[in-house]
Amino acid sequence: MSGANLANLIIGIAVLALVLSRQLVTRRLSESYRLSVILAAIGIWEFANFLGGHPRDDGGIAAAVAGSLVLAAAFGAVRALTVRVWRENGQLLRRGTWLTALLWIAALAAHLGYDYLVAGHVTGKNGGNVGDATIILYLVVTLTVQRFMLLNRVARQEASGQIPFGEPQVP
Repeated sequence: MSGANLANLIIGIAVLALVLSRQLVTRRLSESYRLSVILAAIGIWEFANFLGGHPRDDGGIAAAVAGSLVLAAAFGAVRALTVRVWRENGQLLRRGTWLTALLWIAALAAHLGYDYLVAGHVTGKNGGNVGDATIILYLVVTLTVQRFMLLNRVARQEASGQIPFGEPQVP
């Protein structure tokens, strides 16, 4: 494993650990996409560095990235269904469930597995794989879609007067 490959993987796992820890505790549901923008900038920078080692592409990289980002969006949409949302003291709060955590882990495994199946042979100048170079982009897409879906769900619930007051109980 090359130094760039290892660094990308460590950064991705650190971001996943941060996201998981923030998903499983009660937190305010923010309408801000600031974290998404910051992570997107980092992800684009990592991917651009990876592409620096690929003057010509046979389509493997494009297929790996496009398919992976579709997987990211799908996992984000499904995961949003597992997050509890309620209003307390005038603030929107949310907390993920154990299923949310499992879906986060499955999402990361799907990203790396898809990369291996589609573009496992495509490596950068330092030996890093496409999936390692795009792990931050994957996480930012899945996190952003999840937040977007949660905010849409809340807007529908508030419009119909169905937003819970106090944390909903798990059946």
